[in-house]
Amino acid sequence: MSDLAEPLTGITPAKHQHPKTGYLLYLTAAFLFALNGTVSKSLLLTGIDAARLSQIRVTAAFLILLVVVAITRPAALRITKKELPVLLTYGVLGVAMTQYLYFVALDTLPVGVALLIEFTAPIMVALWFRFGMKQATRKLVWVALVLALTGLAMVAQVWLGFTLNALGVTAAFGAAIALAIYYVLADKQLRSAHPRDAVSLTMWGFGASAAFWAVAQPWWSFPWASLADPSVPIGTSDTRFPSWVLLTSLIVLGTTIPFLLVVNALRHIRASQAAVIGMTEPLIAIVIAWVVLGESMTPVQLIGAVIVLFGVVLAERSR
Repeated sequence: MSDLAEPLTGITPAKHQHPKTGYLLYLTAAFLFALNGTVSKSLLLTGIDAARLSQIRVTAAFLILLVVVAITRPAALRITKKELPVLLTYGVLGVAMTQYLYFVALDTLPVGVALLIEFTAPIMVALWFRFGMKQATRKLVWVALVLALTGLAMVAQVWLGFTLNALGVTAAFGAAIALAIYYVLADKQLRSAHPRDAVSLTMWGFGASAAFWAVAQPWWSFPWASLADPSVPIGTSDTRFPSWVLLTSLIVLGTTIPFLLVVNALRHIRASQAAVIGMTEPLIAIVIAWVVLGESMTPVQLIGAVIVLFGVVLAERSR
């Protein structure tokens, strides 16, 4: 998910910028993050627990980023005592809970709906800066809030009664809150007196999340049998893949590669430009889920989705 790429806004732009390259890289990352929604849901439909799937993803991502950081900036592997509480909170509440609650939402909601609700996190961040941090924000934040609520009402088709799964909606909003915490803590860490670089910050976030899951559900109790299915169906078609192929896709194509693409994209375009491109992720996810999983949305729901994303863009601009 491109949601966890937000701290990368702290990356210093390259001296020789190529905006077209930046846009292409970020759009590719958005496509891979969107595709990951369908891959994740396919794995969840095999019966694997959302917490275990989250554990696999964050642990593998941490190990891969650990190698990258150890090679490129080994000094960033050091942690100070002052950083430790923030990194632990960042990893557990921000990374672990965002991943887990998103997977819980995916289990019972269409991919596009789960992502749209989670993508309201920037509005929560803008409200936090306005009321929690007492920082000035533009009046756009109120317009953003109204648009997001209106769009979500259209997506949920509230005039037909509450048709969405209550647990899924609760989990999706929980993921949005966890993602907002992730953004706020990342912003605090990147702007501290001794800021940490964005890549190692994300690495330690995944590391703290992996440690949390290792304590909460030790690896020796992992239900490996849940991954034994040699052929996992994808959607309503006859296409099937071995479970290890989907897991590899989740870790490599759905996490590591798009993360690195975002790193390089932000050396060519501004974070504000990238944020607008990132809004294509839920729309791409909706199309992929429709084609692969048969999860269709009505024209009114699609219009609602666009309204939600427009509200999120306004929230980003209000700070």
